[in-house]
Amino acid sequence: MDRLTTLTAFVQVVDNSGFSAAARRLNISTTMVSSHIQSLEDRLGVRLLNRTTRKVSLTDIGKAYYERCIQILSDMDEADQIASALHSVPRGTLTIYTSTHIVRFIAPVVTEYLALYPDITVDLRIGERMIDLIDEGIDLAIRTLPPPDSTLIVRRLTTWRHVLCCSPDYLERHAAPSKPSDLVQHNCLRYSLYPFGDEWRFTAPSGDIDTVRVSGNLITNSGDALRIAAISGEGLFLSPGFVAAEDFEAGRLVPVMTEYRPVEFAINAIYQHRQHLSVKVRSFIDLLADRITQHRHWMHPGHS
Repeated sequence: MDRLTTLTAFVQVVDNSGFSAAARRLNISTTMVSSHIQSLEDRLGVRLLNRTTRKVSLTDIGKAYYERCIQILSDMDEADQIASALHSVPRGTLTIYTSTHIVRFIAPVVTEYLALYPDITVDLRIGERMIDLIDEGIDLAIRTLPPPDSTLIVRRLTTWRHVLCCSPDYLERHAAPSKPSDLVQHNCLRYSLYPFGDEWRFTAPSGDIDTVRVSGNLITNSGDALRIAAISGEGLFLSPGFVAAEDFEAGRLVPVMTEYRPVEFAINAIYQHRQHLSVKVRSFIDLLADRITQHRHWMHPGHS
């Protein structure tokens, strides 16, 4: 039998001066209460209660045991209250892992979150590689691509698309592509973590997916390196809209082949468990989901 339930039954028998009253208090049968007490005495090898047809009283050993049980159950109740309090207000350390190029969206939310919850410390880690949340002690990952581990919980925050772009100088030296198959004639600057490798995917005006295998002289996991190379006129860049949005406004980069839309992705909040999600993780995700809507005009520039 469950030891905590058995201790509770024992204390209730003593407090209510009988098995029947204890059973009513616990909403179980008198037989079940009797079984708990018998199991407890058998395990200890001592008699805790003196039983008569009229009353139940503690033995000397039972009295000492009862005092300790009261303390144990009180400590358990206090522990439950502490856990509940910790779960109701964000506190402790929240460890977040996110991509370099979306820090601009995450950092203001972190600042606001810290102001809202002074008992929180945020450990914000930046990187492009895929990580193991459990092994690296990460509470929450904010990523632009879905995780390879299908056991993780993924909450979509907002959608986004790439924009195929290049510098005006590049277009002075090369004919602008009008369809995906034209890209084989161009120097394509490639992101090494693009989910489809060297096969760039577009949605055609018909709604069909059009795929082309590209090549080029630069491949990296740094969106900023690709952006700088594209601005310098080095080649075509399949850029996340939010990476190059300001460059479009300034004219440093221009969208090309706009009738073909790169396939849609999402910025996701990724975490380990749906049940008993800690309040620090849940409250940050809720705040981020609300604030990121303010930046949706950056998610699809060039196709508005």
